[in-house]
Amino acid sequence: MTQVAPRRTPAPEPRVDGLAARVRLGRVFRPVSTEFALIASPSLLLTLIGLVMILSASSANALDQGLGPFSIVLTQAIVAAIGVPLMFLVSRLPVRFWKRMAWVVLIGAVGLQMLIYTPLGWTNDGNTNWVRIAGQVIQPSEFIKLSLAIWAGFILWRKQDLLGRWQHVYIPLLPVAFLAIGSVYGGGDLGTSMVLFLLLLGTMFFAGVRLRVILIPLLAIGAAVLLFALTDERRRMLIFSMFSTKSDTSCYLTTCWQQVHAVWGMANGGIFGLGLGNSREKYGWLPAASNDYIFAIVGEELGLIGCAVVLALFALFAVAVFRMIRRTDDLFVRVTSGGIVVWILSQALINVGVVLRIFPVLGVPLPFMSQGGTSLLSVLLACGVLLSFARTLPAPAKSPASARSRPAGRSGSLGK
Repeated sequence: MTQVAPRRTPAPEPRVDGLAARVRLGRVFRPVSTEFALIASPSLLLTLIGLVMILSASSANALDQGLGPFSIVLTQAIVAAIGVPLMFLVSRLPVRFWKRMAWVVLIGAVGLQMLIYTPLGWTNDGNTNWVRIAGQVIQPSEFIKLSLAIWAGFILWRKQDLLGRWQHVYIPLLPVAFLAIGSVYGGGDLGTSMVLFLLLLGTMFFAGVRLRVILIPLLAIGAAVLLFALTDERRRMLIFSMFSTKSDTSCYLTTCWQQVHAVWGMANGGIFGLGLGNSREKYGWLPAASNDYIFAIVGEELGLIGCAVVLALFALFAVAVFRMIRRTDDLFVRVTSGGIVVWILSQALINVGVVLRIFPVLGVPLPFMSQGGTSLLSVLLACGVLLSFARTLPAPAKSPASARSRPAGRSGSLGK
């Protein structure tokens, strides 16, 4: 008699109750950290204010050139419309992605910068730091700022146990960084080169490198900047005019036209300003009103209050990044974030100092606000990197009082 095998009942299908979907959606839409909000908010507000001020500063010149009043600001708005979503898209990338791509982004940025030495290079005001591709002009040196911060953070992170030895701090950091900065200065852009030097020193500082190790490259950088500045006749005249004891009219038609009109415009603005769109200096008196001297238009139209708001937004941005640097446990995040915040803050301070005639003319744009698609895009991408770092911050520790006040049996776990 054959034995019949017992009939097996099929295993029950797993119950789909939507819990997994809710968990996934919870991870996507979970509340962001305070640092995330404090970095994103000033960035978006400064970009919006910049668009409004570029429209005000450029509409008159656009009409004078036979263009529409929105023709110049429209290009900047298109870049902002691309850059802002790209900023939040970049913020979703993990930290390990930036560590893996450090060499790639630096080599790509330097390779793009080398195009200025080809027939694609474009010269403006004695500097050859632009590339004309398919009718569009871009400034590759803006991307070197972000790539250098990421690459320096990666190198110092890899050598974090060896930073007490100057050989491991200098090699390969200084030779490669000086090569990247040299490719920028080769086009004659001293202002951007100075910002890159400050960025490099900032990464070394936030990596915890000893002061005596930083002192040697600091002195070398200072000597190089003085040499480059004093060997160029035009830059030498701009610097000496800052220390001239004569009246402003002595250099009015030679070296200080822009800065004199910038100071006059801000003086006319007073505390409350002349009103949005009522600037007088933008009618051909102040060159580059929508570029390097956009802060002067802010002071003239929005007054001291408008300038204070812009500076307060930069200060809020800096505080948020410094909070993130203090809370993170990853040296790569700390060093890269430090390099980025030194870049943006130093560039903003230099721009404002030039407008106030504290510094000589260096041709450095005001981050987020000056006209220039490449500058705006690079800063928004840098903010995206900072936001991706902000997502990795550990949860703030709960105080003992709040822990004692939690009801018994409420562990907060999904399995309970």
